[in-house]
Amino acid sequence: MPLKNLRPITPGTRNAVRPSFEEITRRKPEKSLLTPLAKHGGRNNKGRITTQSRGGGPRRMYRLIDFKRRKEGVPGRVVSIEYDPNRTTRIALIYYADGEKSYILSPVGLQVDDWIQAGPGSEIKPGNSLRLRNIPTGTVVHNVELTPDRGGQMVRSAGASAQVLSREGEYVLLRLPSGEMRRVLLNCRASIGQLSNPDHKNESLGKAGRSRHLGRRPHVRGVAKNPVDHPHGGGEGRSPIGMPGPKSPTGKPTLGHKTRNKKKASGRFVVRGRRR
Repeated sequence: MPLKNLRPITPGTRNAVRPSFEEITRRKPEKSLLTPLAKHGGRNNKGRITTQSRGGGPRRMYRLIDFKRRKEGVPGRVVSIEYDPNRTTRIALIYYADGEKSYILSPVGLQVDDWIQAGPGSEIKPGNSLRLRNIPTGTVVHNVELTPDRGGQMVRSAGASAQVLSREGEYVLLRLPSGEMRRVLLNCRASIGQLSNPDHKNESLGKAGRSRHLGRRPHVRGVAKNPVDHPHGGGEGRSPIGMPGPKSPTGKPTLGHKTRNKKKASGRFVVRGRRR
């Protein structure tokens, strides 16, 4: 998807690089696939702020995305490619042969009036979904499940893709976008192709207001705060952190501190980490 440089008629557009949206074929979403999306401002279910510098932005409706792709053997036609304000990649509206409608993540190369399908007999082409046992080695995939039939959890952002490297017993070895190599069960589903909007990483907001529209509030350094607000706060003039290790606003170690729980052994499926 091409990008466009705006004319520098204002300070906010001088450095802005934005998408051209040439691939978008429909402006209004499908009403039957919308649901209200409440704002939380970085707060958890107890009302406490757990993610800093979040809040604001316009109201949005959530598009119900089919991450599970359970309609096996039922062909579907791509009706439109749409913009989704809740994610970086584009989404495709699908009309299935049995009359059902759904949204899926749109890969590169998927166009209007293309036909897609899920299941063991599906062709290896962008948009189709199969279990990893039926996907040939070397294929590029996205929307990968970690638990069978739970729905895709990995490789869902713009331009992302994973590659099927080999089969090892009950597992398939995948190379993730971060460079990490991880084993995934053969019965997990994955969709074929690289996700759309690969130039998202080259976009430039151009002004602070665009960041506020995305729900990102100003981020203040800890050393610039008072001791009551942050462990790094206080001191006369410019002061260092002043403690053995950097801390989060709640006092927990951060900036490189390992937080993975060894008892849960979530890293036992990682063959090679993303930090070499």
